[in-house]
Amino acid sequence: MASPMRNLLTDLDRYVQSFRVFLERSTEHQSMQGFVERHLPDVIASIGNGKSTINVLSVGGGAGEMDLQILSKIRARYPGATINNDVIEPSADQISKYKEHVAQASDLENIKFAWHKETADEYESRMNAEKKTEKWDFIHMIQMLYYVKDIPATVRYFHSLLDSQAKLLIILVSGKSGWETLWKKYGSSFPLEGLCSYVSSGDLPRMLDSAGLKYQLYELPSHLDITSCFTEGDKDGELLLDFLTETIDFAKTAPPELKRQVMEELRKPGCSEIRDGKVFFNNSQGVIVVEP
Repeated sequence: MASPMRNLLTDLDRYVQSFRVFLERSTEHQSMQGFVERHLPDVIASIGNGKSTINVLSVGGGAGEMDLQILSKIRARYPGATINNDVIEPSADQISKYKEHVAQASDLENIKFAWHKETADEYESRMNAEKKTEKWDFIHMIQMLYYVKDIPATVRYFHSLLDSQAKLLIILVSGKSGWETLWKKYGSSFPLEGLCSYVSSGDLPRMLDSAGLKYQLYELPSHLDITSCFTEGDKDGELLLDFLTETIDFAKTAPPELKRQVMEELRKPGCSEIRDGKVFFNNSQGVIVVEP
């Protein structure tokens, strides 16, 4: 009998809902903000040297919270330059939230925005069809490489669009995170349906080395409060479980034995830490900065 489990990406509304709960319960954005504050100024120190216009490409920009922080650092470093910020994002809902964030922000003079409702693969196909090769001074791909058809080919393609002093910034879950433990063990039981694949910052160096690319690695500690996942019928807990397993309604559609094993795994030290009766999933990120 066919499994009733379906991939979360087949319902973009539910995906966005579960992602929002994930952001509320995790320190993901705070840990990325720490990177933007402490390390990004060095990363972008020479991307705009001698340029009056800086071209930035956000691949999978989501609702733009991190994008706007990155742009403010670029603007601070190159106050006189015009910044063209192009965003590739497949979710109309996320683009609309991004536009709201831009409308509410006060410090975006000299920044021009263009949004493209498409995936990274669709962008590449469109550029190839139009025989266009735009060069970019800064490209970032934050938490999106799980959703492309061919990860090494996608990295190579966007790397090929870098200008001579540019940088490519990639953020993924860390190879030392709970994601690594959970997905290496149970990923083959989740309904991927060709819509996503598991990759961590532990996998990327092999791909970059084989392509002969130079890069730097950073580790960002982060955690996710998954306590509500263990309360039967808790709506937010169910949405978090969906996000962790990339499955619509995992709590209701997973075979009982798989659900039992996953719930047990999520409490173990390889995935989580239990503090004051709460369960904190290890949500650490890895940042890879690739040279042109």
